[in-house]
Amino acid sequence: MLAIRHFVLALVAVVLTVASVGAQEFDTKAKYAVLMDYDSGMMLFHKDADASLEPASMAKLMTVAVVFNELRNGRIKMTDEFFISEHAWRDGGAKSGGSTMFAELNSKIPVEDLLTSVIVQSGNDAAIALAEGIAGSEATFANMMNRLAEEIGLTGSHFTNATGLPDPNQYSTARDLATLARYLIAGFPEYYHLFSIPEFTWNKIRQPNRNSLVEMGIGVDGLKTGHTQAAGYGSVVSTPEGGRRLIAVVHGLKSMNERAEEARKLLLWGTRSFDRIPAFPKGKTVGYANVYGGEEAQVPLVGEGDIDLFIPKGAKDCPQATITYKGPLRPPVEQGERVAQLNIICGGVVVQTAPLYAGASVNEGGIVRKATDALKQLALGWL
Repeated sequence: MLAIRHFVLALVAVVLTVASVGAQEFDTKAKYAVLMDYDSGMMLFHKDADASLEPASMAKLMTVAVVFNELRNGRIKMTDEFFISEHAWRDGGAKSGGSTMFAELNSKIPVEDLLTSVIVQSGNDAAIALAEGIAGSEATFANMMNRLAEEIGLTGSHFTNATGLPDPNQYSTARDLATLARYLIAGFPEYYHLFSIPEFTWNKIRQPNRNSLVEMGIGVDGLKTGHTQAAGYGSVVSTPEGGRRLIAVVHGLKSMNERAEEARKLLLWGTRSFDRIPAFPKGKTVGYANVYGGEEAQVPLVGEGDIDLFIPKGAKDCPQATITYKGPLRPPVEQGERVAQLNIICGGVVVQTAPLYAGASVNEGGIVRKATDALKQLALGWL
């Protein structure tokens, strides 16, 4: 059962005085798209955000995330050298016909160069070499990718290789790719500059950054593009322009130029079309979720950090909000556990969403509490 709680934000009057310009609608040629506010994790635009998609080389963002973690935890160093195996050379090198750093068979290459190639050149050989150097095999490395994906909260993703090469069991969603980008930006500031390197040369072959928006002069500083014949062209990009960082995902486009243009349009729309209104400071209770059979009948819900509202300029009947969750929740509920979603509504349309977390822990209740809740559910259904 999906429980829904409605409330109208107290900021309605404030927002209506701020909004003065006609609201802008947005559409995109992308089959899948997401625009996310980096600070809050709120979705400002979404199109089939939770539909399963082939991530193509955008799956390398998860490869990079695992490598970043290994570096952070001291299990590998940038100066470590990894071997270019037959698998890396044949299936990820020039012979494969895909994106490659042109690494030589049986050579040894420093982690820093392999990592830079994956990010800038989308080198498949580099990705395989990193996977084998860290985990012994690409399959074992894929298990590491999936464990980390679960930790991050990527609920619609599964990875089978380090490259993003087609596999029917490898999939993701636009929402998950945006969430992964947010994780990389927030968690690894010491490495994030690698995404904006304009070009990289290896084996005397210079290759530009495959993310053409990095050099377009609109402030884009990452992250990754992808393409397969079946999936089309996609990208995950981010910019801090306009006073706040935005993350955009577009996928399922027909060409590199269309991919770049649709991503650019989505980012520009995001920077120009919203008024930012502070709503819930970090730790402030946004609402409550019912708990069945717990020591407490409800648990407070809070955002991950500050929650600001991004209200379309000129929007009417705005903002209203709902909290949705699968409920009632069952104990134990752990503090910090993601349990609900905040939906911001303007003109009857959900324009933003943000994850909500348990603001306190709720343990399993005693016999009396369970009996009371059982009677309530039997007599009234769960309110």
